[in-house]
Amino acid sequence: MRNIHQRYVREEYDGEGLLTGFSVECPPDFNFGYDVVDDIAENDPGRRAMVWCNPEGEEHVFTFADMKEWSDKAANFLASCGIGRGDFVLVVLRRHYQFWFAALALAKLGAVMVPATFMLKEHDLEYRLKGASIKAVVATSCGDIADVVDRVAGACPTVEAKILVNGAGGGLTPRDAEGNLVAGPAAGPVGPALSGPEGVCAAPGAREGWIDFNAGVRAASADFARRETAAAEPMLMYFSSGTSGNPKMVLHDSAYALAHVVTAKHWHNVRPDGIHFTIADTGWGKAVWGKFYGQWLMEACVFTYDFDRFHPAEILSLVGRYRITTLCCPPTMYRLMMQENVDAYDLSSLEYSTTAGEALNPDLFDFWKQHTGLVIYEGFGQTETPLTVANLVGSTPRPGSMGKPIPLYDVEIQRDDGTRCNTGETGEICIRMDPRPAGIMMEYYRNPERTAEAIHDGWYHTGDTAWCDEDGYFWYVGRNDDVIKSSGYRIGPFEIESVLLEHEAVRECAVTGVPDPLRGAAVKATVVLAPGFSGGEELTRELQTWVKRQTAPYKYPRIIDYVDELPKTVNGKIRRVAIRQADSQTPEGLV
Repeated sequence: MRNIHQRYVREEYDGEGLLTGFSVECPPDFNFGYDVVDDIAENDPGRRAMVWCNPEGEEHVFTFADMKEWSDKAANFLASCGIGRGDFVLVVLRRHYQFWFAALALAKLGAVMVPATFMLKEHDLEYRLKGASIKAVVATSCGDIADVVDRVAGACPTVEAKILVNGAGGGLTPRDAEGNLVAGPAAGPVGPALSGPEGVCAAPGAREGWIDFNAGVRAASADFARRETAAAEPMLMYFSSGTSGNPKMVLHDSAYALAHVVTAKHWHNVRPDGIHFTIADTGWGKAVWGKFYGQWLMEACVFTYDFDRFHPAEILSLVGRYRITTLCCPPTMYRLMMQENVDAYDLSSLEYSTTAGEALNPDLFDFWKQHTGLVIYEGFGQTETPLTVANLVGSTPRPGSMGKPIPLYDVEIQRDDGTRCNTGETGEICIRMDPRPAGIMMEYYRNPERTAEAIHDGWYHTGDTAWCDEDGYFWYVGRNDDVIKSSGYRIGPFEIESVLLEHEAVRECAVTGVPDPLRGAAVKATVVLAPGFSGGEELTRELQTWVKRQTAPYKYPRIIDYVDELPKTVNGKIRRVAIRQADSQTPEGLV
């Protein structure tokens, strides 16, 4: 390991080795593709960058030299498609290894990568293509996203190129009764036949009106000279959905990549001879948190499993098979793994566990420690930021706490008038912007009004609420829109959910507010029951009493609705907004 990250960051530690100071120095011409990946490729070419596999049985081990070669070929290919500096390119590639080729190639060209989920429908996609003036779409052949693109691209005049990646299955290939893959001839080769160097980008992708990414990249030259780019220019953009209105376009420059050194080194605790597994689809910001920038700045190897549906037994078996050393996934996925016989799997290689995306329930924290011996270190950040609050390496987590602000940022919990909250008082998490720190978004693209709402008076207002204890630990309450204001009280959903989840009858739950003429809002719990339990008035009274006994009585759910499943995003986060929207359309179900 050559400690490349130390060229760009300055760190300070206390006598016990805990990070106390952190700053980022981003050179004007910094480019993650050239200055990190290519540098490692030229000086340590055999170092592993990624171990990749899919349920079909295809497997690859990519070194940094491989990543340089394939990203250079991809850059030449994308340039031949008319893509260059400043162009916005929508990338919808699930967990295909081609995502990393494209991401590096676009960075080298100075283009702006716009990752997106494969779950987009026509309205969603058209808004994105028009809103960002997308010039090209790079999309997977797996699923129906290419069909969706074809249905709307004609109405989006800026789109000049549609580029198809044959994902070679992506976990979607059907199997017969004996478990053998059943792939039609149009799908091309899938499975073990594509493993190894000769199988990289070997599956063709033919579709009318589309350019074949795999064929184009394989045919392209690997000779690519460095082009002029600027670190302060846009590099990456995500669409971030809120509870109302169209998604916001979150724009980042290259300093965002460097700020993720904290994520990988001081939170994920990656090491150069280990292998890190963050379970995230590339359409979401968590993918570059855990499978790209920080890990490769630390010269570490990442693990990617190109699956379609999350099966906890499958994920647990991969840890032992590939000797995963560090793991990060949302609490929902840990909870699903809890329902398996965790002790039956070889998790001996696992050294460190982290979580983000939603608050961690104390019972899950205790279960994981009991069965693996590992503490789960929680972290917090947004699409607009890197990691901002966390239980860092060497700290002592408190179950349920998101940790303390990382040294890169000056973070306060503030009231609506901008004054600092007292200990124990709930308020909004805000980050000082004067001087402007590395990693926070440049702006909401093409939306100065929303940018001004979020960044004003010297602070970035996250829209997330929390309270701070006497020792400086932050405790998450919820999004501003998730907080329930009932009879003058501000009630965070997470605390009630944590209490309910400790009851044996509750498998999953989401707490929301529903309109109430007397209280303003009433607390409602939407519950998925554990096997062997059935909903009814008796269980409802039992659960209500359970909550009253473990937290302030005014917080108990006056309404409990039993459902088969909760609405979630593709990466497993519960969509409380969907429950609220359904309730607003069903007035007879409210009190």
